[in-house]
Amino acid sequence: MTRIAVIGGGRIGEALIAGLLEAGRASKDLVVVEPVATRAELLGERFGIRATDDIADAAKSADLIVIAVKPNDVDAVVAELGKAELGEAHDQVLVSLAAGVPTSRMESRLPAGFPVIRVMPNTPMLVGQGMSAIAPGRYARKEQLTLVTEMLESVGKVVTVTESQLDAVTAVSGSGPAYFFLIVEAMIDASVGLGLTRDVATQLVVQTMLGSAALLDESGQSAPELRAAVTSPAGTTAAGLRELERGAVRSAFHDALHAAKRRSVELGAISD
Repeated sequence: MTRIAVIGGGRIGEALIAGLLEAGRASKDLVVVEPVATRAELLGERFGIRATDDIADAAKSADLIVIAVKPNDVDAVVAELGKAELGEAHDQVLVSLAAGVPTSRMESRLPAGFPVIRVMPNTPMLVGQGMSAIAPGRYARKEQLTLVTEMLESVGKVVTVTESQLDAVTAVSGSGPAYFFLIVEAMIDASVGLGLTRDVATQLVVQTMLGSAALLDESGQSAPELRAAVTSPAGTTAAGLRELERGAVRSAFHDALHAAKRRSVELGAISD
């Protein structure tokens, strides 16, 4: 089995560990690096895995070294990895879940030719429904990309993109959950205004979102086709959609995603 070291025991690191174990990975093949002793102890007991605060020790025996820390902490982690006895054959892979830190920056601080793969995950990973986009650095091999894909499939779906596309991915799927939460919040508030209780409104909206997403995923039909199937001429749905179009909802999403992409580019420039 592939040995995996997860550096960072926060929510994303914990979600990845939980997903890997749920998918059948052996606990003996996982180790988490967490500097806060109480948190490390909790993760070790909860998942039955080794927990340590020693980055170099955890990394030296791992096939996949996963960085699941904040972008500002990446340099310190990579510096510690520089002290580790990393494989000279470059069979190990560094997998970064940190936003905005380019592969070239990490490659320059690791032994020459060390493989790096960058990932943009999103928070639905916490419930096994994540959407991860992976971008290989210049030294990552095809079989290593496959290993990382298999790892991330334990907590959702995976697509492969070029690193230049990751800012767009960040704007779409990385930030995307917040857009949906805002829509849900707005629909619930509007439903209460129609006279429904907040509890009933929440159930109606959340299940409608879940069911609609499942229908879109499983039906083989496109979003426009499914929307048309729900929309009777001069009916209630048509009336509601007319107001959304009048409110320029399409333009608002266009502007929102472009703004998010621009900010991702800016943050990447700062971190570099």
